[in-house]
Amino acid sequence: MDPYLDPGREYDPIHPRGTDWRGLFRRVWAPVAVVIGFLIKFGFLAVKFFSIFISVAAYALIWGWKFAIGFVAMILVHELGHFFEAKRQGLDVRLPMFIPFLGAFVLIKNSPLNPWRNALVALAGPAAGGLASTVFWGFGESMDSNLLRALAYVGFLVNLINLVPVGILDGGAVWRAIRVARNSVAAPPGQELAMGSTYPIAIPGGGRGRAFEIGVLYGLLATLLVLGMIATHVSQTRL
Repeated sequence: MDPYLDPGREYDPIHPRGTDWRGLFRRVWAPVAVVIGFLIKFGFLAVKFFSIFISVAAYALIWGWKFAIGFVAMILVHELGHFFEAKRQGLDVRLPMFIPFLGAFVLIKNSPLNPWRNALVALAGPAAGGLASTVFWGFGESMDSNLLRALAYVGFLVNLINLVPVGILDGGAVWRAIRVARNSVAAPPGQELAMGSTYPIAIPGGGRGRAFEIGVLYGLLATLLVLGMIATHVSQTRL
């Protein structure tokens, strides 16, 4: 017999179910708690990790995601140039931190008063960035891609701008190293600190010879970046 026709059975109407706010909160809170725990546990490292994706998203708003990924990749290679050269010298260096629309930076805590070593760290970034731009250029030519050529051009340009001898730019650090080296004399082998009360003082990595060598490296790198820009220039009619 149909239970709905059974007179001995009480009718229990179906009640509509409301929103399970507690269950919804538990489902939403779980991933949020994981992210918060990740940020608390790893702190600044987590911020650095996410900063690269934030930078890609920011540049994508202007140039599109393909160009943004390539552009941020070249910035990363530039900063890793500084990072690995500082590591090679045994310095206390941190991984790159990205700042959207301003680029990125690496923090070095124990940089010595050594013009030669300081100049190598400063030049390593534009050198690595120029190498990355050359790779983009090679792929652009082999694939006949104006997008990759444009990325290579921008890479050469940005690294050349970084060599401008101003302020906190890499070029500013190089020219400070040249000035310090030119106004000092080379310290004896094994001496790690500046010595002497007379002028010029003895500084490891100092001396006019070192100043000249730094200047040659600086000029050579700037020239190569300019030549790269000339070779990869893409006119607007080709885009």
